[in-house]
Amino acid sequence: MPGIIEGRVAANASKSAMQRAVAAALLARGRSVISSPGVSNDCLAALKVAKDLGAAVKYTKEKVEITGKGISPRTSIINCGESGLGIRMFTPLAALSEKKITIEGEGSLRNRPMHFFEQVLPNLGVSCHTRQGKPPLEIQGPLVAKDITIDGSLSSQFLTGLLMAYGSVAENKTITVKNLTSKPYIELTLSMMQYFGIQVRQENMEKFYFGARRPYRARDYMVEGDWSGAAFLLVAGAIGGQVEVDNLNMLSAQSDKAILNAIEKAGARVMKGMFAMVVEKDELKAFEFDATQCPDLFPPLVALAAHCEGVTRIKGAKRLTHKESNRSEALKKEFGKMGIEIEVKGDDMYVHGGTGVRSADVHSHFDHRIAMACATAAIKADGPVKIEVADAVNKSYPEFWKHWLKIGGKVQALAVRN
Repeated sequence: MPGIIEGRVAANASKSAMQRAVAAALLARGRSVISSPGVSNDCLAALKVAKDLGAAVKYTKEKVEITGKGISPRTSIINCGESGLGIRMFTPLAALSEKKITIEGEGSLRNRPMHFFEQVLPNLGVSCHTRQGKPPLEIQGPLVAKDITIDGSLSSQFLTGLLMAYGSVAENKTITVKNLTSKPYIELTLSMMQYFGIQVRQENMEKFYFGARRPYRARDYMVEGDWSGAAFLLVAGAIGGQVEVDNLNMLSAQSDKAILNAIEKAGARVMKGMFAMVVEKDELKAFEFDATQCPDLFPPLVALAAHCEGVTRIKGAKRLTHKESNRSEALKKEFGKMGIEIEVKGDDMYVHGGTGVRSADVHSHFDHRIAMACATAAIKADGPVKIEVADAVNKSYPEFWKHWLKIGGKVQALAVRN
């Protein structure tokens, strides 16, 4: 619903960092404690996968204790929920075992591409079969690290899993990657591996060298704030008033901190601290932004552009097809209902802003980021915007509606998932 934004909130835990920390703790022998853990569906699914792959897991809202014992599956079926990162990261880890394992997912994940596993894993001694390139996957290892070349154009998440698996077994081996996208996410992976004791030397994000074999070391880790979720709150401040978001690290490897650059380009005022960001509304104008390396920013960028005078150009639209929804089509359809014209030409998305957001009934497409984008756009709508399946936010940001109220956003009722 329309409203004036003014408030302060701490960012939710980064699910990207959380899931990687869970994987590293699984691979380490010994007890790791993860503080300020994420409570999203994806994070909880990662903890269950770690347990099913052999770790002892003790969870509270304040911390998670993970005692790694090596990959020793307790079950022949691993369920990654709806997490794209989860299934792509944990599959190579599960392949370290010689046990035959079925890896499955739920919801939209069952229609996301996984054919690259069939192309790569057999070269590493792992049998792999998918459902016509989609989950579930049937694998049987053990994975044997070799010098290998892979295509990184579709997803960096598979490379994350391969790097982490190599960290356990590789010695004097190299992974060569062509056409890598979302490079900042690989930087986050390498940073997490280094924190847990695994050194990987890389050249231009094209070659990744593993030297003498070293074990993962159990470590205590505090999950940093999530720039992906905070992006919607920061854009809300740019559109509707002022917002302060704490627990955001300016030195983070998360690619979505680039949202601040877009907000500044649009004309809003941004005050950056080391761990707190303040955004204030100002006259907003159309901008150009390359989101190729941070495609999850498209939904908040579109919400921002809807309130900017002129036509905003966002590059990287080809990265949107294989998300929780086809985000390019979902954004075009739902923002169209609110009176905002969106055109997609090749890799570019054009958002015609400044025409005013209309009251409308929209649908999240069961996609957490579409739900949050529609809520953000609705701040200056001419009436209420009803979001069907608004609980889709639980996938990554279950605290979203609570935080929305804290910064002055209005919520009349939540739609119930059908």
